[in-house]
Amino acid sequence: RVAHRLALEINPDGVFSDEDRARKRSVVVGRQQPDGMTDIRVRATPELMSYVEAVFAKYAALGMCNPADQTAVTEGEPAAEQAQADTRTIGQRQHDALMVMLRSTLGDPKLGQHNGLPVTVIVSTTLQELQAKTGHGVTGGGTMMPMSDLIRLARHSYHYLTIFDEVTGQALWLGRTKRIASADQRIVLHSKDRGCTKPGCTVPGYAAQVHHAAKDWKHGGNTNIDDLTFACPPDNQLVETGGWSTRKLPNGDTEWIPPPHLPLLISGVNTYHH
Repeated sequence: RVAHRLALEINPDGVFSDEDRARKRSVVVGRQQPDGMTDIRVRATPELMSYVEAVFAKYAALGMCNPADQTAVTEGEPAAEQAQADTRTIGQRQHDALMVMLRSTLGDPKLGQHNGLPVTVIVSTTLQELQAKTGHGVTGGGTMMPMSDLIRLARHSYHYLTIFDEVTGQALWLGRTKRIASADQRIVLHSKDRGCTKPGCTVPGYAAQVHHAAKDWKHGGNTNIDDLTFACPPDNQLVETGGWSTRKLPNGDTEWIPPPHLPLLISGVNTYHH
């Protein structure tokens, strides 16, 4: 470590330029593992690291942001007994600090909107699983969240209840006489579709657009929840210019129908997100 530090002091730029560092910067999010955990690999620029150091110095200190406390300390200074009772590793404290910082940022009006909704966490589950405190919810990004985590997250959240027909599976009707789907309708689609509905597509709800499945608005379609579905931008474009068409099935699923010039493809629905 001493030699490494001396090398930085003697030759801080090394053989690398600002362009080299800019090219190497990255945050790579891995796939969720069977235990629910996800690896995130970061190669930080000196500027990003300066922000991380400042945040961790405050929020990753002993006694701060400890989920084991009945009321975690996120402001001010922790009591001496809280710091002494903190048995977390430095890695665990930094994880908890990052979680608190991100949670405090989400929902801030300054972040604006993403696909018609505030930048925030959306998780869908069933009432039965919630009551039994078993199973898992699914986030708008496709992460499977254990019910214990979902219940803890809900302490800091606003709640929406979306009801589906027990027989047909169709979402409750939320009609609008305008082209743009409402925030309520987008939340319903996060619960119903969870992601792009084109067969084989794995794009989650956060990255999907609202698509008029039955008939597009410009052709006289309605912006009612039973006529809407999720589609990622490339697949949405397939309907606009690629000759594909979509329709709603009686159970509320969206069927994608290929154009006549692609006879080897068959119509179908996407079951990946469920």
